Amino acid sequence: MALSRIWAAFIIISVLVAGIKYVTSPADKDIFAAMVIGKAKDTIRVAQPLPPTAAPSTVTPSTPPASTATPSPVPASNPASYRLQEADGVIETCKSAVNLSLGLIGIMGFFMGLMSIAERAGGIQLLSRIIGPFFSKLFPELPPGHPAMGHMLMNFSANFLGLDNAATPFALKAMTSLQEINPDKDRASNSQIMFLCLHQSGLQLVPVSIIALRASMKAANPTDVFIPIVIATFAATLASLLIVSFKQRINIFQPAILVWLGGLSLLIGTIVVYLRTLDSDGVQSFSRALGNGLILLIFLLIIGGAVYKKINIFDAFVEGAKGGFETAVRIIPYLVGMLVAISLLRNSGAFGAVIDGLRYIFTKIGVDTRFVDGLPTALIKPLSAAGARGMMVSTMAADPNSFAARLSGILQGSSDATFYIIAVYFGAVSVKDTRYSIGAMLLADLVSIIVSISLCYLFFG
Repeated sequence: MALSRIWAAFIIISVLVAGIKYVTSPADKDIFAAMVIGKAKDTIRVAQPLPPTAAPSTVTPSTPPASTATPSPVPASNPASYRLQEADGVIETCKSAVNLSLGLIGIMGFFMGLMSIAERAGGIQLLSRIIGPFFSKLFPELPPGHPAMGHMLMNFSANFLGLDNAATPFALKAMTSLQEINPDKDRASNSQIMFLCLHQSGLQLVPVSIIALRASMKAANPTDVFIPIVIATFAATLASLLIVSFKQRINIFQPAILVWLGGLSLLIGTIVVYLRTLDSDGVQSFSRALGNGLILLIFLLIIGGAVYKKINIFDAFVEGAKGGFETAVRIIPYLVGMLVAISLLRNSGAFGAVIDGLRYIFTKIGVDTRFVDGLPTALIKPLSAAGARGMMVSTMAADPNSFAARLSGILQGSSDATFYIIAVYFGAVSVKDTRYSIGAMLLADLVSIIVSISLCYLFFG
């Protein structure tokens, strides 16, 4: 129900804002066309040229003042002004949503095929038993040794290493496993909410893409945001854990939880200390080798275990891969609906109005407003990861060494896209009532924003 209300609110607010701008602003007469049939990066006219009869004449004083240079002639006309459209309109967004879903088929099929092999060989069950003492405390509804534990750990590991493409199939498989034991198929279970909130917090060790973008834009020190991002994403994960645990009345001070959290903190700290000894190229090289090397190691262990168990490997792979196609097709309606609402919100100007409002408020109360220029990345991140990445690149383009550019990088790495996750993962298992999951995720987003801004001031003044 919460998702339904938010989705409707996005559309209603977008149309109302666009209508007001069309009526009150002569520069926004193309806004309806942009929202419906426009494309990202289209050139939109936002000011009309003056008619020839109204153009001011060229005036040059016959005797210029001695203290000044001869003034430049006044232009004979007022040329039109233009801007680039922020996002695709409704029509193009619908196409993009379908293409995005279809683009997932291959990688989802491959990874879900591997997961099927691992399940038949007993690998997922072994992994579930290893992490059972920890996950049984966070997911008390799960039976001991349930395969969902293994699927979730694979997802968290892929996120941790920055392997987005690998994380998605694992998350979808985890949601499917959790749905199998969900007594109310239309309503999100406690375990599904806990899992997705932790997934959305996006805990990662090495933000490779952000470092690479900063390097490509000639930042003086591309890796200077590395430690702030690790701290911010860890804070977002802890916030998600605390929020959901409080709602579900889970005691996080149990020894098993504290030991695992302490061990994870120690692991992150050790690797961070090591990476601080490397330069930008070294960090990227190490992270690529670590992440992709572990993925290949997983392939080797799964296939090796299947050979040892003497199962029919290829049949198991094909059977699992079929699920990837079915899941990709199933999420299309959910993805189309959510991405269209986000497109309308951005192209209507409602999103820009929020940014301008925040800037005005912070200016009036006398707060340092340098952070406001980095906020577009944070505010659009819950709506669209790709949109937030575009905002980050746009902020960095002006000056990659600026306070706003560094803040946008930290914000980009501190969490994942809330509404995209809700649409895709709940849509994949046909859950309609998401309960308090959206509120919990947005609250964790707020924590990550506050922590990111604080860290940016702490590290970069």
